[in-house]
Amino acid sequence: MVKHRSKIAYIGSLITLAAVVLTLEGCGSSSNDVAMVAPTPTPTPTPTPTPTPTPTPTPLNTNGITKIVINTAAGQAATFGGTAFGAVGTYDRVVGTAYGTLDPNDPKNQVIADITLAQKNKTTGLVEYALDFYILKPTNLANGSHKVFYEPPNRGGKQYGSFNGTGGGNTPGGGGAADATIAGAAYPAFLMNRGYTLIWSGWDQEPMGAAPLIKAVLPLAVNPDGSPINGPVYEYMVADNSTTACQLTYYSPAGNGSATLTKRAHMTDAPIVVPATDWSWGGQHSCGTSAAGVGVTTTSTANSINLNGANFQQSWIYELTYTATNPYVVSVGYAAMRDFVSFIRNAKTDSLGTANPMAGDVQSVVAWTLSQPARLMNDFVWLGFNQDLNGKSVFDGIFNWIGGGNGMGMNSRFAQAGRTERNRQHHIAQLEGIFPFSYTTTTDSLTGKTDGRNVRCTASSTCPKIMNVFSANEMWVKTGSLLTTHPNTGADLVEPANVRNYFLASTKHGGAGATTAAPSTCAQFDTQVEPGPVLRGLWTALDAWVVSGTAPPPSAVTSVAAGTGVFIPTNTPNTALGIGAVPQALVGYPAIPNTLMQYSGLVTVRNYWNFGPRYNQGIMDTIPPSPTGSFYAAAVPKVDQYGNDLGGIRLPEVTVPTGTNSGWGLRSAAFGGSASGTDGCEANGQFIPFAATDATKVAGDPRPSLTALYKDKAGYVTARTAAANALLANKLILQNDATAYATNAAKTITIVANPNFPSAYVYAW
Repeated sequence: MVKHRSKIAYIGSLITLAAVVLTLEGCGSSSNDVAMVAPTPTPTPTPTPTPTPTPTPTPLNTNGITKIVINTAAGQAATFGGTAFGAVGTYDRVVGTAYGTLDPNDPKNQVIADITLAQKNKTTGLVEYALDFYILKPTNLANGSHKVFYEPPNRGGKQYGSFNGTGGGNTPGGGGAADATIAGAAYPAFLMNRGYTLIWSGWDQEPMGAAPLIKAVLPLAVNPDGSPINGPVYEYMVADNSTTACQLTYYSPAGNGSATLTKRAHMTDAPIVVPATDWSWGGQHSCGTSAAGVGVTTTSTANSINLNGANFQQSWIYELTYTATNPYVVSVGYAAMRDFVSFIRNAKTDSLGTANPMAGDVQSVVAWTLSQPARLMNDFVWLGFNQDLNGKSVFDGIFNWIGGGNGMGMNSRFAQAGRTERNRQHHIAQLEGIFPFSYTTTTDSLTGKTDGRNVRCTASSTCPKIMNVFSANEMWVKTGSLLTTHPNTGADLVEPANVRNYFLASTKHGGAGATTAAPSTCAQFDTQVEPGPVLRGLWTALDAWVVSGTAPPPSAVTSVAAGTGVFIPTNTPNTALGIGAVPQALVGYPAIPNTLMQYSGLVTVRNYWNFGPRYNQGIMDTIPPSPTGSFYAAAVPKVDQYGNDLGGIRLPEVTVPTGTNSGWGLRSAAFGGSASGTDGCEANGQFIPFAATDATKVAGDPRPSLTALYKDKAGYVTARTAAANALLANKLILQNDATAYATNAAKTITIVANPNFPSAYVYAW
């Protein structure tokens, strides 16, 4: 399990940051009483026959970004080793920190939960924050497109690499593997060759991953008398190894608060209480991962637990309920992102005269997101943050990949921004799957609320163009259909004019897997459906929609009414746990023999939870929440005769298949999978290959062999090429990706040994 950095570590960062602010601002107050520099009064000119008045200094901003500090040591002219990207030329890198303030009385900030309790500067009464930023821009901005590709970091990291056709890493442009193009990429340096400026900025105080991270420092919430706020917190922890000795918690325990730790092997088991004598807080163990992905020894920290003399059992579910202290105001992260992007596109300098590195260049800003940040942007628009402090739009467009209809649950006390829910992962006390789910305004009979993600931006005329692109994994494990259907009836909704929704059939929560290595955590190979080509095609369509108003391809989703979807039953045994089962016949799944795979129909059921009486204030008194017996009406896709999803956008891997692809998967027994099929493999899908020939088919496999379908490899290449060209004609993919489909189809298909199906299905074709 990837572990979370602790808030305690950031309290030290906040104190250090305050000291930095004091030094840079020339202020001598304590770190608990940070005063911004007041503007110097204009001197009275000396009376002379020709008076020359002293210029009035520019006053500091009192709301928004007040100062940027550029790290000249981290900056690098002509980055990417001096590579010139066509007519755009070379790129520069600008890295630094931005500092900002919020007026808690500004109506645009009052939507933030606990903003009135956020720690404030005692002199100005303003709430302060800071954020990291990272910019890659054309050396000569005149040669660029004057467009910004903005990515909110995913747990502090940059995720754009595979989309861009370049390597990963958090230091793009810094040299090494992070700058290399992906071998065989259809569009290496996709964004740079088109002249985009790429920008990242911090919004999350608790990022995870290998440094350097893009993070924010946010204020604590305290009681009106300045004393710490305490409250109940629930944490879910799983380690898919046998060597984890310590787990970090999001918050530190209150000194006299209660705590209970339980464990269970499967979601459907009754939790077993771990005796208080068998575990403790603040042990000195490996709590975290190094850049190489191995455990690092930490000093004793208040927000960590360890089992006395033992490691956590591999793949077991540990749940901790405790009284925590010192929540930070997580939703200030939304305002930090709003203010920084507004500064980049509108300001000439900061309040001290430091130049905005993008001053005068930005003509459009479109956010591109992957996973967690897609849910972030759903709530960013819903809470009204696309209107900046001057009433202008922040983002012109938003491209949400694999967010579905879920949010972040950040606008609440003791929020855990890094958590995400799936069938077996942070499933009980999550706040991401709450009404409203859709951009269309609906009335929810369970909450009595009428709302939609577009309501606030419509009122302020600041709605961006939005593309929501989601996978089959969102449908099965995050009730993704609620993005496009009524929460109570499941009826299809009419989407707003500024929104398009696209379902990618048989995809996982991410990119395609491989069949050249045996599966481990999951019982099967991962789905082979690669979303990258259609993501680039739709991004290009969104760009044209934003810049020139050219209408993008119409939405494409599954629909019960259209016969491509089926409702999730809510009367199965484990619905109080948020999981259920969809009968095989209801989905139309082929009767693949158990010797090849297990079908259990495991699915998330969207409960309407009871979080306690102060839920609408962002305070969870009942945690974990209690089930109410009421559910939202979600659906999953039906499948074709081969088991591949119907509806939405069907890529060549689905229309010209080499096997059965799905967006859901089950865990292997070695990693906590139960014989009942009630343990999901989180974000992964699965792939069950066709036999190479009819002679090697397992008895009872109803699916055709590769040779029966295509005769030979040439027939397969022809069919794949035709499928790709059909997508190209519909402007869903670009030419280079269409060509790559044909090239890749000609390559050998290799299926290695898998302990979950017979050796007859191991071949090279």
